[in-house]
Amino acid sequence: MRIPHSLATGLTAATVLAATTLPATAAAHPRAPERCPQLSTTIPWYGDNRARLQKMIDERGTCSGHHGPRPVAAFDWDNTVVKNDISDATLAWALRHDKILRPRSWKNTSPWLTDAADRALTKACGTAVPPGRPLPTAGNAPCTDEILEIRGEARTMDGADAFAGSWNHRRTKPEYAWVPQLFAGLTPGQLTAYARQARAENLAAPVGAQQTVGTHKLAGYIRYYDQQKDLIRTLKAAGFDVYIVSATAETVAEAWSGGVGVDPAHTLGVRSIVRDGRLTTGIRGCGDVRDGHGEVIPYIDGKRCWINQEIFHVKGAAAWRQQDRAHRIALGGGDADTDVTFVGDATGAHLALNRNKNELMCRGYDNADGRWVVNPMFIAPLPRKSGSYPCSTEGATRPDGSLGPLRRADGTVVPDQSDRIHG
Repeated sequence: MRIPHSLATGLTAATVLAATTLPATAAAHPRAPERCPQLSTTIPWYGDNRARLQKMIDERGTCSGHHGPRPVAAFDWDNTVVKNDISDATLAWALRHDKILRPRSWKNTSPWLTDAADRALTKACGTAVPPGRPLPTAGNAPCTDEILEIRGEARTMDGADAFAGSWNHRRTKPEYAWVPQLFAGLTPGQLTAYARQARAENLAAPVGAQQTVGTHKLAGYIRYYDQQKDLIRTLKAAGFDVYIVSATAETVAEAWSGGVGVDPAHTLGVRSIVRDGRLTTGIRGCGDVRDGHGEVIPYIDGKRCWINQEIFHVKGAAAWRQQDRAHRIALGGGDADTDVTFVGDATGAHLALNRNKNELMCRGYDNADGRWVVNPMFIAPLPRKSGSYPCSTEGATRPDGSLGPLRRADGTVVPDQSDRIHG
């Protein structure tokens, strides 16, 4: 009998043991290793990475012979489970189909949006459309360009800063939070429909396709990684609870996660506040950070907070801290510095896809606990990075946004690392 992790954490050890103990005959004769859930041998991984992941699955899953709460695996989404970005794909589709509603005030979409960005958006998008009605972005390249430039580069088309002020750079990124905020006024069902249409379009496009939105050139295709689909399938068969944790709008992520067998209850993203049946610019907080407008999202340390709070039911300020081994994920998978904290929290394996992101790759190549599994991207892997990762000087992002040396748990500085696993 399987006990969902969310229930098992609230049961006594005796109750869990009684509910999960195998019959005597099965306990005396555990399944042979060859019958344990296996990763496909026909899907390529770098080096011995498949074997290392399989070893972790065998040690921590149903074949281990251990009983108790189910082990947890958590994955970032964009460029970790799929190639390319579903936030960008959904926003691009919405802009090409006039689905973004004009806000009453651009300045109110984000607490950090600058006056320069407000003026640029107002000028480009106009005021003829009443607030709450769709902007005609498909035929208005200047409006579309301003939105995409602010989303992608955090600046206006004239080069002015689009966001300013103070925020914790390990808990949020204003241009990431701004994408869900652009969907304010829609119903969750509408956004789900738009995300599904963007999904169908991007899965149908050939690998390498681009699209022009306004005058911006964007990726025009998305693919589920075969390796990650197989890994998630194997983890679930071996008794793991598998979660997605993404800085994407949760509604959008839910429209995609079913493609790898992960249901909405196991999909964590930026959680917009819904009022009167419609999405707002408000965003749910985490830990001891109250609901607000994006002060915390699933981003760097924010991903740890959401995992601790939603999966392991750790409340308040404690959700920001690394937990004991019994309340940490067994496997974490990511591709960027936005994932480094939760991937580093994993007790069994840290899977890092190499996109030349300093903090993640410094951790991966330093491999302090011997459990980091570094792999090139599965589609269009990057070539070797020239020079070294500046781990000892600029490897870590501080809360104020400045860069400093990356340190191990014992306080020692991680030395600069060369790029050894690449396309």
